[in-house]
Amino acid sequence: MNGIILIDKPKNYTSRDVVNIIGKKLHTKKIGHTGTLDPIATGVLVLCVGKYTKLVDILTSYNKEYIATVILGIETDTLDITGNILEEEKCFIDIDKIIMTLKHFEGKYIQEVPKYSAVKINGKKLYEYVRNNEDVVLPKREVEIKNIELIDKPIYESEKTIFKFKTTVSKGTYIRSLIKDIGTFLGVKATMKELRRTRQGNFSIDKCNKIDDTNYKVLNIEEIVDYPIINIKNDKLKNQVLNGALIENIYENDIIMFKLDDNVVALYKIYDKDKSLLKPYKMLL
Repeated sequence: MNGIILIDKPKNYTSRDVVNIIGKKLHTKKIGHTGTLDPIATGVLVLCVGKYTKLVDILTSYNKEYIATVILGIETDTLDITGNILEEEKCFIDIDKIIMTLKHFEGKYIQEVPKYSAVKINGKKLYEYVRNNEDVVLPKREVEIKNIELIDKPIYESEKTIFKFKTTVSKGTYIRSLIKDIGTFLGVKATMKELRRTRQGNFSIDKCNKIDDTNYKVLNIEEIVDYPIINIKNDKLKNQVLNGALIENIYENDIIMFKLDDNVVALYKIYDKDKSLLKPYKMLL
C-alpha cells in the first residue's frame, strides 16, 4: 500500500503508538508520521505509508491549526498539566487582557524549545538530558503565529483562570511554549490543560479516520498536493524521468508531478544551479 492516512489521534497515545498500531494492521513497517503530537494531545495525525514516506518532509512543513485549553495560575515542569506542579498562585485575569495578550503574539517571534521534547542537541534528545539530570542550553527558533483568537469567555475555577484559544502556526511551533510565553506576558504562571490539532495543511479533523476503524481511507498524492501534473507520453521523457535525469523546464512551474500509466512516479523541482532545468525532488517509483 502507498498513500496517506489521516488519523484522529486519541489521548494517552504517543504518535509512535499510532504508527505501530496502524502499521501492524496494514502489515507494513514502511510507515511514519508527519508531526508529533504529545500523549496529552488529540487530533490530526498524518501518516505516510509505503513509497509515500518519501513525502514526510513536505507534509511536515505545512501550517497546523490547534485548539488549546490554558490554565493560568499553575506552572509544571513539562509545561502541561501532566507534569509535576512547580508553583501555584491565585489568578484572575479578565477577558480584555487575555484578548489583548493573544493579539500580541500574532506574527513571528523567537520561541524556546521545551526541555521535555525530542529535539536533539549533540545527538541526544532534550528529554534525555532532563532524565539524566544534565544541564543543556535550550535552543530557540523563530516561529510564526499566523492567527490566534479566544474561544468563548474564560471561566474562573479553583482560584484559577481557564480559557481556550484557536491558533494556526508554522512548522516547529510548540503550543506548550506559546502558552508559557502568554503567561509570562501576563505576569502569571501558565500551563496547557488540553490540546487538539484540528488541521494540518489541507487535512482537517473531519476527514480523519478513528484508530480502531476497520477500513482506512487512503489518499493518493493527487489528493494532497496541487502541483501541476504532466502525463508522460513519449519514450524520451519517460527515460529521463525514470532515470532521474535533469530535464528542460518548459512547464513554467517550480514543482511538477510526472504521471506514467495513471501513477505519479516523480516530483521534479527547479534546479538551483540552472533555472531553465528541473531536477528530481521525490521519486515515487
